[in-house]
Amino acid sequence: MATINELQPPYRVGYFVGSLSSVSINRRLAKALLHLAPDELVFTEIEIGGLPLYNRDFDGDFPPVAQDYKASIAAQQALLFVTPEYNRSIPGALKNAIDWASRPYGENVIARKATAVIGASPGAIGTAVAQQQLRSVLSFLQAPQMNAPEAYIQMRPGLIDDDGTVNDESTEAFLRGFMVSFFEYIERVLTVVPAPR
Repeated sequence: MATINELQPPYRVGYFVGSLSSVSINRRLAKALLHLAPDELVFTEIEIGGLPLYNRDFDGDFPPVAQDYKASIAAQQALLFVTPEYNRSIPGALKNAIDWASRPYGENVIARKATAVIGASPGAIGTAVAQQQLRSVLSFLQAPQMNAPEAYIQMRPGLIDDDGTVNDESTEAFLRGFMVSFFEYIERVLTVVPAPR
């Protein structure tokens, strides 16, 4: 069971950037979200680039990089997924990372954690299809999801700077509201969903 201190802010939030690119527009979006989030949220990036491809042969003896990765997720109270869309799906690196987090059977460290999904794309679709596929995976993994507001960001040139500065007032207000909603959702989930034993 969660202790009283764990039910009060600040809350620990791990965030995933689904792209491995150093110039990813979704990394820029993640920086903006961290800047705009309530002070009651403390963020840790969950690094996914160093993981080998998941193979069930590892289930009896995870490599150290995967053990550390799973421990970093287990230490969080909530998870934020910031993902691009590749070929109408989530990137392979993100799916691989989720597979590591959920295996072996019975040791899924994503379960029961409050989650939110957002993404950016140069096109008007704004990662909508990738987000729906990711939501399906998270549902199977028993991760409570913030279903609204949904956020499909069309990344126009100059919208968000490399340091996460948002240059459009309406977009900044929307993203700030998204993070406030996530904070409120985390509070609700921590109140009603029992912590893993």
